[in-house]
Amino acid sequence: MLRRMARYFDVHPDNPQPRSIGQVVGIVRDGGLIAYPTDSCFALGCQLGNKAGIDRIRQIRHLDDDHHFTLVCRDFAQLGQFVQINNALFRSLKAATPGSYTFILPATKEVPRRLLHPKRKTVGVRIPAHTVTQAILAELGEPLVSSTLLLPGETEPMTEGWSIKETLDHAVDAVVDSGECGTEPTTVIDFSQGEAEVVRRGAGDPTRFE
Repeated sequence: MLRRMARYFDVHPDNPQPRSIGQVVGIVRDGGLIAYPTDSCFALGCQLGNKAGIDRIRQIRHLDDDHHFTLVCRDFAQLGQFVQINNALFRSLKAATPGSYTFILPATKEVPRRLLHPKRKTVGVRIPAHTVTQAILAELGEPLVSSTLLLPGETEPMTEGWSIKETLDHAVDAVVDSGECGTEPTTVIDFSQGEAEVVRRGAGDPTRFE
């Protein structure tokens, strides 16, 4: 059965309309999957306990079981509920956030098993520097389970809201467009073994972790 067409939200990049943000979050809370902008590039996102939404992200992106999903968090208070961080690591991460970095860390028991790396019990986390993303997270009150909107066979993520709406009209429930956002995925830093390992070079400057 074909899904309904995705709702399209044209959101102001600096002053997001509360009504639009409320409607987007309502879709997320009702089990929906959204495409939304971040400071690195567009992402797919759903609620933490939304197994069907996570499965839909896997289907859209053709992801295997080893893929690290990212918990996109509003702030450090939220992030600290889901990953294990010591004091030295906290200072290192705090200096780089909010920003275009994803950190892979050992997960706490708050993270659903289906989101963990099957062998390492780790999860990706990030705190974005994007006004619209932050507005969504503030209204939602919990992290978004996310993955970069990179389609199978493509080398670069999608960057334009109208194009995402055309391409994924029946695959997602809403597209949030606030004009230009980043065009590069985040820089991924793996701290799961204690030392920083740059896994992917992206929008965030990796030199501070090398």
